[in-house]
Amino acid sequence: MLEDKDRIFTNLYGFLDWRLKAARARGAWDGTKAILERGHEAVIEEVKASGLRGRGGAGFPTGLKWSFMPKQSDGRPNYVVINADESEPGTCKDRDIMRHDPHLLIEGALIASFAMRAHTSYIYIRGEFIAEREVLQAAIDEAYDAKLIGKNNINGWDFDLYLCHGAGAYICGEETALLESLEGKKGMPRLKPPFPANVGLYGAPTTVNNVESIAVVPDIMRRGATWFASLGKPNNTGTKLFCISGHVNEPCNVEEEMGIPLRELVDKHAGGVRGGWDNLLAVIPGGSSVPCIPASECENLPMDFDSLKTLKTGLGTAAVIVMDKSTDIIRAIARLSYFYKHESCGQCTPCREGTGWMWRVLERMAKGEAEKAEIDMLLSVSYQIEGHTICALGDAAAWPVQGLIRHFRHVIEARIDARAAEPIAPSVPVAAE
Repeated sequence: MLEDKDRIFTNLYGFLDWRLKAARARGAWDGTKAILERGHEAVIEEVKASGLRGRGGAGFPTGLKWSFMPKQSDGRPNYVVINADESEPGTCKDRDIMRHDPHLLIEGALIASFAMRAHTSYIYIRGEFIAEREVLQAAIDEAYDAKLIGKNNINGWDFDLYLCHGAGAYICGEETALLESLEGKKGMPRLKPPFPANVGLYGAPTTVNNVESIAVVPDIMRRGATWFASLGKPNNTGTKLFCISGHVNEPCNVEEEMGIPLRELVDKHAGGVRGGWDNLLAVIPGGSSVPCIPASECENLPMDFDSLKTLKTGLGTAAVIVMDKSTDIIRAIARLSYFYKHESCGQCTPCREGTGWMWRVLERMAKGEAEKAEIDMLLSVSYQIEGHTICALGDAAAWPVQGLIRHFRHVIEARIDARAAEPIAPSVPVAAE
């Protein structure tokens, strides 16, 4: 269990003031100039050494991603874009950072931009986050007023930070769709290559990072990569914000070490499963886009990228959705399928047509009106969608369906059998007119 001295987000629950004076008292903006004086490459190497992996879902090494940015300018500016379009169902960690500890994010944006030789950064915030935008904008204004950022600031690196409000599209959480939206176009993913580090925002080199990935950087630089790497497990280091929701007694966001066992996470921080651990049916461990896992695999499961990958699921955004035995698991996954059908941008045929097809089949399966042969047909279609689209929304739509069939095929078959066993209502004779 994470000790209080190792916590990065010390105001996660908003018990303290978010403003600059209080943030500084908690350690924000402490020695920022000295961090920058260490040089661009030193910052990147420190982040690499920490083992920090992206907190937005993919888990790509952050320092390595930063190193892809060009070291010499060809006349184009470098940009850093922070993805605050937190739209994954079950995920609510970034909004707590932005509304309760915004200065960690702003300082992290400055350090990350310096490391990648960028003088301008954009935060793209989700359309529904109205209160969070107001707090974050006020914190940015405070940082400008205190000369912490801006031209000729006290930290010695000219840096402008802009907050841009999205319009509520899930697809804009995909980095290239986000860049399209930021440029004022329709939020539709771009083909890669070219990758954003070469041709990104306004055709210039760009790195897109998640809010949490950026917000932990100041503490890594202050406390050292060795400290961060000492937490968690090898290749899965540091702390992580977990969002625990669903059938638990006390839903919450909590900062914990990477690799904490799932049962310990749920029992100690979320008050346990509703009705006790034996009432657990399944868990979606990383937000709605990763496959669910049954209760039998949850007992001693370490919550980290690699352990979950071995179970054919993923840590994703670490949004733990708990489902007890009262859950209609088929209808739950059908509801997620409808979400992905609704949020598909329609650019790729497998996703545009396949998401709606999967949802309609699942709706019939939930009622028991399908044929058993359709189970394998549904699985086959999910594999035809996965990996055959420009962005990962196709994968995100396919994986919950694959998890359902992998672990709960017997539930679907029993539903179909029960429906087939129902007596057919006799037809009512109607007099001819």
